[in-house]
Amino acid sequence: MSSSTSPLARGIRDGLPFLVALTPFGLLFGVAAAEAGLGLGKALAFSVAVIAGASQFTALSMMRDGAPVLIVLATALAVNLRMAMYSASLAPHLGGLPLWQRALAAYCLVDATYAASIAVYEREPGWTLRDKLAYFAGVCLPVCPTWFLLTVMGAMLGRSVPDWMALDFAVPICFLAMVAPGLRTLAHLLAALTSVALALLLAWMPYSSGLLVAALAAMAVGAETDRRMAG
Repeated sequence: MSSSTSPLARGIRDGLPFLVALTPFGLLFGVAAAEAGLGLGKALAFSVAVIAGASQFTALSMMRDGAPVLIVLATALAVNLRMAMYSASLAPHLGGLPLWQRALAAYCLVDATYAASIAVYEREPGWTLRDKLAYFAGVCLPVCPTWFLLTVMGAMLGRSVPDWMALDFAVPICFLAMVAPGLRTLAHLLAALTSVALALLLAWMPYSSGLLVAALAAMAVGAETDRRMAG
């Protein structure tokens, strides 16, 4: 990396590879939304309002199963609770920004923008607050607008996407690529194992509510492990 490369340009460059996994992921959500009966406007509004693929798929699946609204909201919230941990992790780096900039950063905080930003912040301890914000904005530029565009494209394609394309492979691939490098401590590993094990064991629960239990249990295991190790 040339020392003359600006943090903004570096962020854009680092955000582009995420589009490889994001493209089929976003298209699949648009297709799923169309198949669930959501019109183009509602599908786009869903992505703009939530901008979190995992919780969007979870909520959409539960809505199609006829789950009660409170169960849908609670499960989607549990899936998105990782964003609170992302925020806590980024607070030492971006917490000094004005409120409106922190609000924009919070809106654009997704798995891809967090994964890229926290990795670079740890490697660039000399960056100023302005540099860190510029890098974060750079990662957001290719990621967030593309998610909205892909939702529209997928919703327009709807049922015309052939089964052989198997777009659903993108969901696990995308998350494995982002999560695996972050499993660097025992707390991370135990939390991941707990979530996987409970999600499988509780698959019988109605309305996919086992995901809610698995997510909460995984966070509790990770937090308790971290506390014990710190003690």
